[in-house]
Amino acid sequence: MKVVVQRAKNAQVVVNNDVVGKIDLGYLLLVGFTHNDQSEDIKYCAKKVANLRVFEDEFHKMNLSLNDVHGKILSISQFTLYGNTEKGNRPSFIDAARPEQATALYNEFNEELRKVHNLEVQTGIFGADMKVSFTNDGPVTIIIDSNNR
Repeated sequence: MKVVVQRAKNAQVVVNNDVVGKIDLGYLLLVGFTHNDQSEDIKYCAKKVANLRVFEDEFHKMNLSLNDVHGKILSISQFTLYGNTEKGNRPSFIDAARPEQATALYNEFNEELRKVHNLEVQTGIFGADMKVSFTNDGPVTIIIDSNNR
């Protein structure tokens, strides 16, 4: 499982000209799954996201978590995180989980953030053509990979 965490001043996702998810201060998450991901991967990544300290304190040190700043999450499914470009110029997505597996894992991840870590989570629509816009604050971008524990 891979999660790209981007600290955001604001973020929104649009599907068919309708805003389906929107946050102010918080994280834009791009979330991807591979074939062997399980609940342990979800728990690990959700805990990392919830406890990540990348917001500045009064001394301008990245020392505050999402809860500390009352931030929210916009979570976007992103199978292209598992794009392999080793051969040729067209990425292979063979390492990405199949949609039916990835949908269940994505829903479980978002519920873990909501129920276990008490975070407000907005989402896009899994598998839809989404237009995502945001203001990256910093910029700060962190990659969490459950294979690198």
